[in-house]
Amino acid sequence: MVFASLIFLFLFLPLNLLLYYSTKNATWRNSILILFSLFFYGWGEPIWITLMIFSALVDYVNGRVIEKYRGTIGAKIGLVSSLIINLGLLATFKYSSFIVENVNQLFGTSFNLPHFALPIGISFYTFQTISYSVDVYRNEVKAQKSFLKFLMFVSLYHQLVAGPIVRYSHIAEEIDNRKEKLADISKGISRFCIGLFKKVVIANVAAELVAKYMDADASSLAVGGAWLGLIMFAIQIYFDFSGYSDMAIGLGWMFGFHYHENFKYPYTATSVSDFWRRWHISLGTFFKDYVYIPLGGNKKHIYLNLFIVWFLTGMWHGASWNFIFWGLYFFVFISLEKAFLLKALKKLPKFFSHFYALLVIIPGWVIFYFTDTNKLYAYIEKLFSFGSGNLWNVGLTSDLTAHLFWFIFAIIACMPVYHKAKAFFETSLKKPAIFETAAIAVNIVCIFLCVAQLVGKSYNPFIYFRF
Repeated sequence: MVFASLIFLFLFLPLNLLLYYSTKNATWRNSILILFSLFFYGWGEPIWITLMIFSALVDYVNGRVIEKYRGTIGAKIGLVSSLIINLGLLATFKYSSFIVENVNQLFGTSFNLPHFALPIGISFYTFQTISYSVDVYRNEVKAQKSFLKFLMFVSLYHQLVAGPIVRYSHIAEEIDNRKEKLADISKGISRFCIGLFKKVVIANVAAELVAKYMDADASSLAVGGAWLGLIMFAIQIYFDFSGYSDMAIGLGWMFGFHYHENFKYPYTATSVSDFWRRWHISLGTFFKDYVYIPLGGNKKHIYLNLFIVWFLTGMWHGASWNFIFWGLYFFVFISLEKAFLLKALKKLPKFFSHFYALLVIIPGWVIFYFTDTNKLYAYIEKLFSFGSGNLWNVGLTSDLTAHLFWFIFAIIACMPVYHKAKAFFETSLKKPAIFETAAIAVNIVCIFLCVAQLVGKSYNPFIYFRF
């Protein structure tokens, strides 16, 4: 099941809210959330519920062991057990075929490729449970004594399938003792509507153009068509990822949870480093706190540490060489920025540093998109074939004309217009009620447009299948 579906919007979510708020008993509320989360996760492939419950049980037990034997070899055994089992599951289901295939190519062997179906969301909940075990070991959080509460943390459907990566430490207090407020519920509905609009009205429309141009034979494309497809993918992936994060944060507010922000207008970045402080923040901070800093951070072997982090960042996104290349692509630019480039950029007007950031970020998405290296090379060649005669065609003009106002709106939506408008009404005019009233009207329009889009079109791609 996905958030951007009529079943979720008009049946699953209303029923969940109705049953949740029909009781004030915390145990019953937690049980309702668990049952709905398991049903949500098992909608397509119920068998993977057992794997998620097993993962939760492993880390629940290891967390109790770590806390009980803190400061002894027993705590280390608990931590190592958690890491081996979690990473082992991830390696088995996500990377085993990729590893065997490359071993065969490298050594000339002929091992049979394992064919495991990838459980949706395994990359997210694995990192969540790993962070829990590490934080308990570091004595940054207390081990959860109730397995049901821990299972609720792991299985919460708000963020289970599409993120963000929610750490136990961020919501530990709310798991045990949360207070649902009417104001938060209202904020949650508003945030969910915004996220749904991002996904359905912006990302899905962009996805149609992506499929038209980036999935076509590169040799048949005009250069302008190749760039249009790439720019549309940059729009699609941002509004899809940030849209799902907005919906997750909104759903969390509806049920008393406060998840951290995951995207902060990344396309307004003035450097690649700045971009990654704004893009998929939960993933970036995970690698920073659990890989980069333990390796030595900025204190020693800085570039080796960066290489490891960005290799793993790329690999986390998918079991294919293009994701590793994509991660290392950003490693190169972030290393250059740490070495000298950031100092130079700070001396330039923001317009130039912003242009530089986009010039690096947007072409990088072509590496992310193509898992087939032959198609990747062909598309890159087309992007930079400015000397060819096939630069533009009538079809491009037609597509741009048909989507002109949508495209302008999408560009504006990449900027912090909403937050600046809110600040203007609340701080400058001191009339927050006007903004709140306008926000309600906007939410109604968003829902109407989203429902109309979902009813009228069946094209609703889900790009989290590799996670």
